[in-house]
Amino acid sequence: MTNTTYLPFSFHTTPGIIFECGVTRRLGKIVSPRLGNRILSVTDPGLRKIGLAEGALEALEEAGVAVTVFDEVEADPSRATLMKAVEAGRAAGVSGVVGLGGGSSLDVAKLAALLLGSGEDLDEAWGVAMAKGPRLPLALVPTTAGTGSEVTPVSIITVGEEEKRGVSSPVILPDIAVLDPELTVGLPPAITAATGIDAMVHAIEAYASKSPNNNPLSRMLAREALRLLGANIERAVSDGRDIEARGAMLLGAMLAGQAFANSPVAAVHALAYPIGGTFHVPHGLSNALVLPHVLRFNAPDAAHLYAEIACHAFPHLARDEGNQALCAAFIEELAALSRKLGLPTRLREVKIGEEHLETMARDAMKQTRLLVNNPREVSEADALAIYRAAW
Repeated sequence: MTNTTYLPFSFHTTPGIIFECGVTRRLGKIVSPRLGNRILSVTDPGLRKIGLAEGALEALEEAGVAVTVFDEVEADPSRATLMKAVEAGRAAGVSGVVGLGGGSSLDVAKLAALLLGSGEDLDEAWGVAMAKGPRLPLALVPTTAGTGSEVTPVSIITVGEEEKRGVSSPVILPDIAVLDPELTVGLPPAITAATGIDAMVHAIEAYASKSPNNNPLSRMLAREALRLLGANIERAVSDGRDIEARGAMLLGAMLAGQAFANSPVAAVHALAYPIGGTFHVPHGLSNALVLPHVLRFNAPDAAHLYAEIACHAFPHLARDEGNQALCAAFIEELAALSRKLGLPTRLREVKIGEEHLETMARDAMKQTRLLVNNPREVSEADALAIYRAAW
């Protein structure tokens, strides 16, 4: 690997991170000194229905916090949903925001805090480093081990029918991330599997990113993330109450989030977005469907990078093999992992017709902020070939 240790880089992350089983029961005492006593809680109806959000809400109220609950966040949240959350916070005059849930709820919470704190025009905040702030004080509490959103400066919102747009700015990094493995215990096996693969993708793409900000901290975090995720994902899927495996997955996802927050992801995510945006396939599964095919495409330029991380995710792989052989084995292990976890492995299995592939390839090429980080340049013809391989 090219030695970039001494090249200039910047590294931003959430300033306060708390990891502890059951810590949610002290959430109010933890966040109220920073967020104030009028808090907007952003979550989704599913968490409310199964009661997973109630402990956090009770902890806030026990600390004397007046809580305004916005629980209408859907998968791939829309701009309309975001603005409803902002209106709810504005009407209540909130002093801070708590996001509780998966990546969708955390993404809405980030931008709600931004818009409530600054009043800036969302259309001027899209893109990289365009959000100016300030934002309201913000705490994020993930309930899935996948997105790492609690430590990333990125929020993705669906605009119109299908287009996904992102805000990427250190301004929307939260003040506090609260990681409680107990909140992930009820996650169904399929979601555990898909979100876990998503976290592995974050680490892999961060490590191999062509971004000029690829840095030694991100690479170190990516390696440790893959060690934790690779060793625990099958345990977490097979026994959802294995709190040790759940904790390792949550920590691994957070470390992968810190890695890609500073060394951005690339073509796997770019090709996953049309799958999620058009066909409403969950984000983690969208990544899993194209992952081995993108890595095979990248291998001519990135085999040495994938070889370097192969044994962190899969320690049984032979370290003394050459880069090409170790890279190929790594990719096959990732493909086999999806099968072992019971995930769909072909686009046709999620009801995507072959006739849609050309449109998806065109749409993927719009993700220029991601494609620029890929270790091998991707053309529209390349994207189509990858989709065909995945179909």
